[in-house]
Amino acid sequence: MKKKIAIIGAGIGGLTLANLLQDNSDFEFVVYEKDETLNLEEGFGIQLAVNSISVLNQIGFSSLNKSDFFNPEKLDFYSNDNKICDLDLTQFNNETEKYTTLKRSTLIKFLKDKLFSNLIRFNKTLETVEQNQNTIKINFNDGGSDKVDYLVISDGVFSQTKSIIEKKSFKPNYHGAVAIRTQIKAEDVSEFKTKNISLFMSSKAHLVSYPVNDNGDINIVCILRKNLNENKSIEQLLGKKFFNKNKNLSRFFNKDLKIWPIYTSTKPVKPSLKNVFYIGDAFHTFPPTLAQGASQSIESAKELYDILIGNKQNIENIYFEKRLKKIIMINNRSRLNYFTFHLSNPVLKIFRNQFLKHLIKSDSFINNYLGKIYK
Repeated sequence: MKKKIAIIGAGIGGLTLANLLQDNSDFEFVVYEKDETLNLEEGFGIQLAVNSISVLNQIGFSSLNKSDFFNPEKLDFYSNDNKICDLDLTQFNNETEKYTTLKRSTLIKFLKDKLFSNLIRFNKTLETVEQNQNTIKINFNDGGSDKVDYLVISDGVFSQTKSIIEKKSFKPNYHGAVAIRTQIKAEDVSEFKTKNISLFMSSKAHLVSYPVNDNGDINIVCILRKNLNENKSIEQLLGKKFFNKNKNLSRFFNKDLKIWPIYTSTKPVKPSLKNVFYIGDAFHTFPPTLAQGASQSIESAKELYDILIGNKQNIENIYFEKRLKKIIMINNRSRLNYFTFHLSNPVLKIFRNQFLKHLIKSDSFINNYLGKIYK
């Protein structure tokens, strides 16, 4: 008899799991999304390492038009606007799976278009969850309901569903920083034309730029430390951290900006109900300094899928322990990167820059620090 699965949230993790399930005749599923539609506007960029590309290729990502994504070759490190060194990203690649950058909207559209249209239900906000032995009943605020064997929560860092299930309010932590994003067309820029990802490190801030397609359109994101009650404007902070050292940057941050506070999760929570699973940011959200947000949503979906088809007992515990181990590793590295990228002390900066030059040449460092994440 088929097992029925409800997926709450049509983000990257939820849609990835849906695509994996669609070709397995042992399962039927429905994706429930609280919004009226999926946002397929221009969107901003994301980075996908080989660990997630290998999963996406299983559902046809390799057939995506090559003009819709980009395969950067290196990561260039800068201290302000002075280049320190570069990391060869191709060493993580293989013939079919390569480090990839693209627009988030491109990935969402790909995942959505691979699914039958009736498998996503919009305007559905979950209100209560009831468990009766091995069956889970979910009730929505529009009066609708569903009975399923498994419930997968993929509604992000602000997951309301987690609070409903655990009967406890879960609020993410403000990480003491804001993200400022913008995109620039290839024809509007010359100094950022590169095949690489560029990381500019400054005092209590860092900026990343990279192409998001084969046309050379560029995504730029700046992470700035900022207290919630700080009076200085974003423009003042950007000017102090970057514009006074690189005048060319200022013209890219004067329009079409998206600014939001950065939140991270508290300790991951093991579901109190049987056959309930949290994936992606609903499981854990970490600082955006290892470029693994989207990749970990995809990877967690694949981990859960493999466990579901394994037909084992206590699968919620097996999944939680496996995911927790990976999250701890990524979270520790992300926080170390956050500290390193934002150094203020001039002496420590010199030490960091020299140390980086040696680290990127160390096979042991590459394999243990990055290889265990990216591959």
